[in-house]
Amino acid sequence: QVQLVESGGGLVQPGGSLRLSCAASGFTLDYYAIGWFRQAPGKEREGVSCISGSDSSSDSSTYYADSVKGRFTISRDNTKNTVYLQMNSLKPEDTAVYYCATGLLGPHKGDYPCSVRYLEHWGQGTLVTVSS
Repeated sequence: QVQLVESGGGLVQPGGSLRLSCAASGFTLDYYAIGWFRQAPGKEREGVSCISGSDSSSDSSTYYADSVKGRFTISRDNTKNTVYLQMNSLKPEDTAVYYCATGLLGPHKGDYPCSVRYLEHWGQGTLVTVSS
């Protein structure tokens, strides 16, 4: 079955760093977009970052929410079938459960690859707490 497993969360102080991992199984990650989302207590889920699928004709494209741009970096390691989210300069407002998600049937050409309409498979989440 298609499965995504997040790891790497934990407790860090403001200004610290964490690297989250999203390990895929049941499919080959290379060609599919992976999105990172987060949900803080009492708040709605928000998109954090996205990396598009890649093929022989193009590299992946990356996307970031304004709130994390310049601090977070998304990348993929196709050898390990894993997508990473490097999080630097963490702030208390980054505290949330972080989820990765993918969809095997999209996106359509020209569409944002991490639109939730395309993301059918979600991990269980990993908790990031930023607190002094």
